[in-house]
Amino acid sequence: MRKKLKIGITCYPTVGGSGVVATELGKMLAEKGHEIHFISSSLPFRLKRMYPNIFYHQVDVNQYSVFQYAPYDIALASKMAEVIKREGLDLLHVHYAIPHAVCAILAKQMSGTDIKIVTTLHGTDITVLGYDPSLTDAIRFGIEKSDGVTAVSNALISQTYDLIKPDKSIKAVYNFIDERIYKKTDSAYLKEEYGIKPDEKVIIHVSNFRGVKRVPDVVMAFAKITEEVPSKLLLVGDGPEMTVICRLVNDLQLKEKVLFLGKQDNLEELYSISDLMLLLSEKESFGLVALEAMACGVPCIGTNTGGIPEVISDGETGYICNLGDITDISKKAIKLLNDEPLLERFASQSISLAKGRFSASQIVIQYEEFYYELLEKGDLR
Repeated sequence: MRKKLKIGITCYPTVGGSGVVATELGKMLAEKGHEIHFISSSLPFRLKRMYPNIFYHQVDVNQYSVFQYAPYDIALASKMAEVIKREGLDLLHVHYAIPHAVCAILAKQMSGTDIKIVTTLHGTDITVLGYDPSLTDAIRFGIEKSDGVTAVSNALISQTYDLIKPDKSIKAVYNFIDERIYKKTDSAYLKEEYGIKPDEKVIIHVSNFRGVKRVPDVVMAFAKITEEVPSKLLLVGDGPEMTVICRLVNDLQLKEKVLFLGKQDNLEELYSISDLMLLLSEKESFGLVALEAMACGVPCIGTNTGGIPEVISDGETGYICNLGDITDISKKAIKLLNDEPLLERFASQSISLAKGRFSASQIVIQYEEFYYELLEKGDLR
């Protein structure tokens, strides 16, 4: 029987997809008996209760006048090295090439141990930072000096080789959802509370409302959809584009049909009253919200960008459309929403795909096997 591992995990502890996946991975690994040590600037927001074999180590950054900016990277590396030595960690699993992988490499040297470093690429570290020439070498260094590297989609792997050109093999390990949480629930009372009529279809969009999410496209597609299908649009989340979106909704005279719900925790309840999700991003390394929606029986229409086509199965769990093609997006949405048997079939197939290819139990095993392979063989070139 393989020994249980002591694993350090560093991620951004915020609401973004990478933080969610890293925290859920830690919880699932802990359930399988591994000892998990989160090392980050604040408690990951998904760690809301006590777990007997999950530990949290806070990175404190002191302000010194000699530094123009607080030296977070140095503080993180020092805390990593401290935890590696004190707890006898077997490996560090860090999420994002910079700064976390680079900090882990420094921590390994500081600790004087042969701890293994696993780096998971989530997207922003490649698709945004990778275009900055001043950061390319640092990203490549973080990838190449890691013992093993994974990415959340094959599309992201291709982008990494195109932009960064690392001499390193990268394994695709998809994001996942905990199907015990993301499942269809009886949330009919919400429709009543939100003033949604029984004959109205519900379309949902969840994002951080940044420009790359193309939320105006969602609103413009909905404007066409609601002309043909009685419907309401739920906009969940908040971000820099919110003012623009509010203005567009007013200009299109959709104020009575669009509900701005802000940031929400219990998304599964909102997915459970929804009939269709729109994810029309211009950059999306995976598309975790689409997977969450599918697990709750919500078909998705997404754009042909990044990892979205790896999550949405075109013609089975939804449709893939070209970026910005509002006419095609709205046509496909209207077709689906007006065909109840087709909608039900897509909903059922969405649940099956989410519970199959993207189930937490399967993905966690893939990570475990990757860890053990690293520990047994060493560096995976």
